[in-house]
Amino acid sequence: MSARLEVGSTVEDFALPDEAGTVRRLSELLADGPVVLFFYPAALTAGCTAEACHFRDLAAEFAAVGARPVGISGDTVERQQEFSGQHSLGMTLLSDTDGTVRDLFGVRRGFSIAPTRRVTFVIAQDRTVLEVVRSELRMNTHADRALAALRKD
Repeated sequence: MSARLEVGSTVEDFALPDEAGTVRRLSELLADGPVVLFFYPAALTAGCTAEACHFRDLAAEFAAVGARPVGISGDTVERQQEFSGQHSLGMTLLSDTDGTVRDLFGVRRGFSIAPTRRVTFVIAQDRTVLEVVRSELRMNTHADRALAALRKD
């Protein structure tokens, strides 16, 4: 397990399947602008749904600053597809079933029922971390603080 990524860290490139099963690389996602990578414990649970829907509801604001939210959890491609469809999320959801990327970002939780911590990383096009939002209970704070950081730059 690597150390936690903090503001100023450089993120390693990685590739994971999205909700449609297409393998996506971070470097490709960053081609059009910053990425707001939000890790969540489990698709289709109350907290994660509230968090993802808040990102969805702020889609125009993210687009206005040239950024795109990308969700990531240990859920399967099929579960991510169900999550996206059920809530019309309209954003990329990555499936990190073996936890490789979770470990890369240092967001593994000690127990296995929800092995991923709820942490959001705002990543610049050069793969530098601009902001890290850590909150397990305040779902809206992730998108709100990510937007604030992007508007600062």
